[in-house]
Parts: sequence; structure tokens; C-alpha cells
Amino acid sequence: MTRSGRTVRGLDAEQRRAQRRADLLAAALTLFGRKGFAAVPIEEICQTAYVGTKSFYELFDSKEACYLALFEQLADDLATRMQAALAEAGGSIDDLIETFARTLVADPQVPRVVFGQSAGVSPTVERRRRENRRWAAGFVEAVWRQHGVVHGSGDIRPIALATVGALFELITDWLFDGREDVDELIGQLVAYHRIVRAGLESIVDGVISDR
Repeated sequence: MTRSGRTVRGLDAEQRRAQRRADLLAAALTLFGRKGFAAVPIEEICQTAYVGTKSFYELFDSKEACYLALFEQLADDLATRMQAALAEAGGSIDDLIETFARTLVADPQVPRVVFGQSAGVSPTVERRRRENRRWAAGFVEAVWRQHGVVHGSGDIRPIALATVGALFELITDWLFDGREDVDELIGQLVAYHRIVRAGLESIVDGVISDR
């Protein structure tokens, strides 16, 4: 038995707990991405992560809680990457969309978990998914304003939210069909956004802008 306060393999108790959590989330990403949330029992997550079931329940109340932690981790990581891309933003919105798509599909399991499954897990996850979409809509609005697509202080959040939903749906459809050509996906996303942008630029002075 290991006494409290001692280290095992150079890790103290809190570090071991953090490592078990990371291992469980990595296993959950692989399994949820491959099989889907409903088809994966907790025992399989534990076996894949080489973590005991008791340790699982010390970290997560349920499989749903594990999924939610994974969803938040993936969403936060993607948000951080996109904020960094926006801060560096020497390129166009098309370049930003390409960065988003390539970041997202670098590991195909990530979009399968974030987009392909989240809507059907539970009401709690659905609320978190919608919070994530509202954040993404705010990000899109900021990009539009930074690149001069929108002028004035008109309320464009509903349009941004609808755009995010459509872009995410294109990604989900691409995943569902099992396609692997990322350039094809990027082309679809860029083409859709160009249509939205053209519409915004054509009505900004007549409807959205308060000038």
C-alpha cells in the first residue's frame, strides 16, 4: 500500500489523480469516436485506460459526466486554437475557416464526439452544446467585424448563430458519409460562408446597420 503523501513513479496523489483522469478521457475519446456514446460501457473505458472502475467513479459520477468533461476539454481546446488564429490573423476569413477545418479533423475522433454525438446524449450535454454554439456565434461575429463584413451596431447574433449551425452541419454530414478529403470539406465551408458574407454585405446598410 502507498502511504498518503508518498510519490509513486515520481507522481504525488494529486498528479496520479490527474493522470488517471487524462487517461480516462483519452480512452473515452477513442471509444466514443469509434463506437458512439451509447455503445460504450464504463467498464470498457476503464479497461482501455488501464484504470479501475472505483477510480472512475472517484472522478466522474456517470458516463454522461465523463462525456461532458471530454466535450468541454475538446471545445475549450478548439476555442483556444481559434482565438490564437484570430489574434495572428494576417489572412482572410477563408484562411481562418481552413485553419478551423484542418484543426478540427486532424483527429477525426474529435469532430465525431463534438458534433456527431453531443445532441443525443442528455439535456445537460445539450445545454452545454448550445452554450458552445453561442460562443462560436460570438466568435464569428467578432471575425466579421474585424474584417469589415459588418458595420454599425446592428444585432447580427442570430445570423451568426445560424451560420455556425450550418457550418457545423456541413461538418457532421461530411463525417457521416465517411469522406476523407479535407479540401472538399474546406471548399464546402468556404463556399457557404461566401454566400452568407455576400448577403450580409448587400443588406448591411439597408437593414442591419444603424447608420
